[in-house]
Amino acid sequence: MNTNPFASYLTRVDSAAPLLNLSETELARLKSPDHILMQDIEVERDTGETTRLHAYRVQFNNARGPYKGGIRFHPGADLDEVKALAAAMAVKCAVVNIPMGGGKGGVQFDPKQYSPAEIDRVARAFVRAFAEHLGPESDVPAPDVYTNAHIMDTMLDEYEKIVGQSSPAMITGKTLDRGGIVGRDTATAQGGAFVLQELIPPRNTPEQPRVAIQGFGNAGATMARILADNGFKIVAISDSKGGIYSANGIDPIAVLEHKERTGVLNAKGATTITNTELLECECDILIPAALDNQLTEENAAHLKAHTILELANGPTTPEADAIFSSRAIMVIPDVLANAGGVTVSYFEWLQNKEGRTWDTSEVQTRLAEIMRTSAQAVRAMADEKKVTLREAAFLLGLRRIVDALRAPRL
Repeated sequence: MNTNPFASYLTRVDSAAPLLNLSETELARLKSPDHILMQDIEVERDTGETTRLHAYRVQFNNARGPYKGGIRFHPGADLDEVKALAAAMAVKCAVVNIPMGGGKGGVQFDPKQYSPAEIDRVARAFVRAFAEHLGPESDVPAPDVYTNAHIMDTMLDEYEKIVGQSSPAMITGKTLDRGGIVGRDTATAQGGAFVLQELIPPRNTPEQPRVAIQGFGNAGATMARILADNGFKIVAISDSKGGIYSANGIDPIAVLEHKERTGVLNAKGATTITNTELLECECDILIPAALDNQLTEENAAHLKAHTILELANGPTTPEADAIFSSRAIMVIPDVLANAGGVTVSYFEWLQNKEGRTWDTSEVQTRLAEIMRTSAQAVRAMADEKKVTLREAAFLLGLRRIVDALRAPRL
């Protein structure tokens, strides 16, 4: 089984290539990062000792605009994973037709073993290492795993010290006080909800669709609340420790309150299940919102959902995709389904460049328009080419990148 995330990306590019009439040079550009930046950074611990950490930034493709993508602080992120995420960002931005490219970065360490002051020093050291490669018109980072708005503020502060001027558009995901935008914390889930409502097959769906959500972090919990408010029945929820199931439905707000008090998921009348059981439970819509490679050739034949919405990055392997296609299960791919986050990050970048503040109504209206229009475009491509939604999304996104590569540079 192929679970290498970058190999999965290459498989999908190869599948799309025959329909795009690519030259060898263009195919190579789609398969290889423009730049892989790596540097060891030195960070002083609170004890006075100095430690060296490996930092990196993968700039995958900027044919359509500045590199865009998060920075993660995590001990296990390897180069293949980061390359895959950077590549997916390039495709994702093209699918929703925003003028950004794809990038990703990180520092390999466990932030849980570091104090807040030490994490701030890591953030500043990262910016010092890569400052010449970052900027509003070149590479615009954002939060990712174990980074947040405070860390983005810290990175912005360090960058502005280096360049000697105000530059809020060089990074997104900031606090509102530093130029952040309203709605960024819920954008991934809200964008996914707009896409789901646009694409869900009404003929196969009951009046109150049953939804199972793997992952109850920010995106998963927000999605559960949004869908519950819109008449969907949440029947299963899980986090890294396990999950709960109730055919009668689960109140996600009550579950979140219980988890915040006790650290565990629980709901009245619900039974305890494993993450594996959640994926295979009785539901209409399955939403993987946690880790990659969750849906594989081992479990794909056992899923009961008719629709899968990928709120996580890379939750489905190519082998599972083939099984879902043979079973007529609709997979709404991550490069469309979770693009609400980067779309609102793009709004933040615009807001900072324009020097004005967008309100909630403007963010929501423009997010809904972009996500619904993009969903329609992907569905139209799927119908035209007689392919799956993932294949259609990759065709659409890669074609837009190739069109930019072919366009004369001014």
